[in-house]
This record gives sequence, C-alpha cells and structure tokens, in this order.
Amino acid sequence: MKRRALDLSHVLDDSRPTPTVRVLEKRIHTRFDKAFLVVIGSELYGDSFAIARNISSGGILVEMTYAPPLGTVVTVHFQTHRDEDKVDEIVARAEVKHHHYLNFLTGNDAASTRAIGLRFLEFVDMGDPIDADRIH
Repeated sequence: MKRRALDLSHVLDDSRPTPTVRVLEKRIHTRFDKAFLVVIGSELYGDSFAIARNISSGGILVEMTYAPPLGTVVTVHFQTHRDEDKVDEIVARAEVKHHHYLNFLTGNDAASTRAIGLRFLEFVDMGDPIDADRIH
C-alpha cells in the first residue's frame, strides 16, 4: 500500500479568513468593570487590602495575596474618604465561590496574581469602623 504525503501548506497560510465565533454572554448580572481598593475581612485570616474588579449585583472578582478556602464567608468593605475625618463605607458579606490564578506579562517579564470570585450574600450595617491594627 502506497502512502500519500499530506499537504499541510495551508496551515501557515494567513490569507484564509479566520472563523468568527459568537460569544454568548452567560452572566445574569451586568458587571461594572472598574478596579478599586477594598478591605476583605475574615475571622480566621484578619483584614487585608485587595483590588476589586468586575463588580455586579451578584458578586465580585477580588485580587488578593492569599486565597481563602472555597465556601469561606468574608466581609467586603467598600470605603471612600469624603473629608479628612469622614469615611463612607458599604459592607457586604460574601462567600468565596472560585479561585483564580492569573498569569500575564508586564513588558518582557512574566508575572502572576491570585484572585477569588465572591458571591454576595447580604449587605450589612456598617457598625464600627475597622481598627487600623487589624489590617495587614
């Protein structure tokens, strides 16, 4: 039996049109794609600063230095400074639903970060402000 050589010349040919794939949006809630600073509070891990992204009424993606275990309930403190002595704050309780490990390039250097996907459970009364000694 004689074998024919496969013609693979079309593989490197850039003149062929690339197929377009329709992206279906599966999210239930509209997201607000903005990065801002939040404080994540946990009974076991204390309070720490984090970068919040992609906030929606259903949840939020938070870049953190550590990833609390799945199912952990944390508090998310959204703070804004109105004056030198006035701080407005919204506090939400949320459950850790996903762990994300993001790899990316900064110039020619590889970098990575951790992120967690949080699902909001409820918004709570502010209560007392966070003690500065608890934040690390």
